[in-house]
Amino acid sequence: MSASATTDVGSSMESAYAWTRLGAALVLSAIGNVGMWSVIVALPAVQAEFGVARSAAALPYTVTMISFGLGGIVMGRLSDRLGIMVPVVGGALSLGLGYVAASQATSLWQFVLTQGVLVGVAGSATFAPIIADTSLWFTRHRGMAMSIIASGSYLAGTVWPPVVQHFIQSTGWRWTYVGIAIFCVATMLPLALVLRRRSPLTAPSAFPTSLAPSWSRRPLGMAPAALQTVLIIAGLSCCVAMSMPQVHIVAYSGDLGHGAASGARMLSLMLGFGIVSRLASGWICDRIGGRRTLLLGSSLQALALVLFLPFDGLASLYIVSALFGLFQGGIVPAYAVIIREFFPPEEAGVRVATVLMATVFGMALGGWMSGVVFDLTGSYQTAFLNGILWNLLNIGIALGLLRRPGRPAYSTS
Repeated sequence: MSASATTDVGSSMESAYAWTRLGAALVLSAIGNVGMWSVIVALPAVQAEFGVARSAAALPYTVTMISFGLGGIVMGRLSDRLGIMVPVVGGALSLGLGYVAASQATSLWQFVLTQGVLVGVAGSATFAPIIADTSLWFTRHRGMAMSIIASGSYLAGTVWPPVVQHFIQSTGWRWTYVGIAIFCVATMLPLALVLRRRSPLTAPSAFPTSLAPSWSRRPLGMAPAALQTVLIIAGLSCCVAMSMPQVHIVAYSGDLGHGAASGARMLSLMLGFGIVSRLASGWICDRIGGRRTLLLGSSLQALALVLFLPFDGLASLYIVSALFGLFQGGIVPAYAVIIREFFPPEEAGVRVATVLMATVFGMALGGWMSGVVFDLTGSYQTAFLNGILWNLLNIGIALGLLRRPGRPAYSTS
């Protein structure tokens, strides 16, 4: 490769275009992640219309999350091969189709297939694959960039629920779904054009041999598949622990006599402080690296989970919920940073998507598991202890990764 081409690679990193691209990707993520929140808000209306039990009405959410995780791997592979614009455009069109089809469902199973499968897979393009793609445009500030783009799902969780609830009350859930379809297609397609350029790091000869980053065949002294598996287990375990407060805080607050409305505000507080946490952890990650950030975030999350055990008053729960959000937000972005530190950029899409799929499954598994533990014991105290044990597994993995020999192979800027 010529010297001018090498210069072009360097000038594209951390450039004004890279930051503009990050802004567009963040908005896309906040819009495209509507699927995991709209189905929660629509649950009571869907349950009432189809006349099913609460457990059956919750099935569309479960299928949405499973499709969201598995779809991320498919979309990530497409992104590795064709660039991120292709899966984002496909996801936008599929979101429109999925929401319109769901609005016409005449049975719960039709709603499960359209909302759970179509919307779930379509939305996955704006989570893991777009996080992986963003990582290809940053070097010195990669941690901060990862934290910003990973905040898209939290931003969606802050903005979408009240909007969806307002329109469901005003026009019904079916017309609300049609409106979401139109909005997603109309806004996401123009934003996708900002992402049409591919990172020069993914070019077959992005660097001359003398300047190419050295990617070890045994990152951290492990086979690539082994390291990937360890990160999958870590992602699963941290999010099983993370799901306990996030999924059950509303019910927990109600059981304690504080009311579901207070629990909903606690959840909002968690998500809001989670955004702050992700931005702060990005700044930290750029200075201490992905593995240390993972260990720090996991340890602080464990501390917050422990604090839920002795404190169950209204004021104390607000404080602990805020602390939990402030402590845990940096964990998930750290996985993307670790992958970019130890794997080649052309594998980023599918590898990041696979690990983040595990985090989504962890949230689904942990939410269900905490409910089972509560049903068996009649108390959320044991469910919190279950979450703490899963968190300790994550801490053990983070410690093991930190102690292994090996230095990151950073992309040449």
